[in-house]
Amino acid sequence: MAKRLKAVQKWLQQKDIPCAFISSTENVFYLTQFYTNPHERIMGVFVFQEEEPFFILPKMEQTQAKEAGWPYEIIGYEDHEDAWELAGSFLKKRSLKIDCVAVEKDHLSFSRAERLKEISGAGDFANVDSLLNELRMIKEEQEIEILRQAAKLADAGVEIGVSYLREGVTEMEVVAAIEYELKRKGIRSMSFSTMVLFGKKSGQPHGNPGLEVLAKGDLVLFDLGVVLDGYCSDITRTFAFGSVSEEQKEIYDTVLKAQKAALKASKPGTVLGDLDATARKVIDDAGYGEYFPHRLGHGLGINVHEYPSLAQNNKLMLKEGMVYTIEPGIYIPSIGGVRIEDDVLITKNAHETLTGYPKELQIIK
Repeated sequence: MAKRLKAVQKWLQQKDIPCAFISSTENVFYLTQFYTNPHERIMGVFVFQEEEPFFILPKMEQTQAKEAGWPYEIIGYEDHEDAWELAGSFLKKRSLKIDCVAVEKDHLSFSRAERLKEISGAGDFANVDSLLNELRMIKEEQEIEILRQAAKLADAGVEIGVSYLREGVTEMEVVAAIEYELKRKGIRSMSFSTMVLFGKKSGQPHGNPGLEVLAKGDLVLFDLGVVLDGYCSDITRTFAFGSVSEEQKEIYDTVLKAQKAALKASKPGTVLGDLDATARKVIDDAGYGEYFPHRLGHGLGINVHEYPSLAQNNKLMLKEGMVYTIEPGIYIPSIGGVRIEDDVLITKNAHETLTGYPKELQIIK
């Protein structure tokens, strides 16, 4: 925690910005180790160049924040109180001239920005998003170990889903089984809404599970992940149920080949856009390029989708400690779709694949 706060303080000094107000749930967690959803209530950390930071949040969360390890001042407020006025009074005690406040411009609403200007006297805002993205992009060892465990639980989720496949079962019945069994293992929430798609619906990259009934010859696509100690996992596996056609098998083999090619290229110094290009070339060469409509992957950590993006125009180079997904896919509406996704950690010289569920084509009988 102290290391992360000092990085923000150093950035403020370099930019000559008096203070930062960081208020997104994810970035507050990153700086305080306290994870909560305040809903419509104000929550945020004020960080200064030299002085100690302070944390403002609903009073009912105050004890938990302390228990999470926050060692500095906390302003706890009740629902009838004006949180902004309380924060303003604490800012005045610091006797600082605040002409600019660094904020998360992608997160802070216009109305809250107006109140922040009012209580601080700042005439301008700076953007702290890029700094926080850079800090969170390189995972510390403790974060990596949590991500490893979260990936294993994602593997377990796929295994559970496969075990519930039988003719006549619905997509939502399988979703319910996966989430129920994972909750029995102690998982409180999923990284995102669990996706189980049968048949032609698997051809929708972000399809919604419903009451579709499983039939022989269907492709079955699972996309799921868990949140463990504030960190997310994300896995996709595709199966054939009962039988597989030659075209379905060709699509599957192409996606697997593309995914393996991108994994092989995953090492320090590789340009992120080149990973996308590597996988995309395999799919293009097989004649399915128009059916691969999305980027290769995304950063993974506190958010299931976070910086950086593995899009073909990204010139950023891979560095040790980065964690991201590799998930090429082919989606043909009349047939169905195949996506294969793993969570990947960049190591000193190569990479480690965190998710481990087998990827060779399985026909579930």
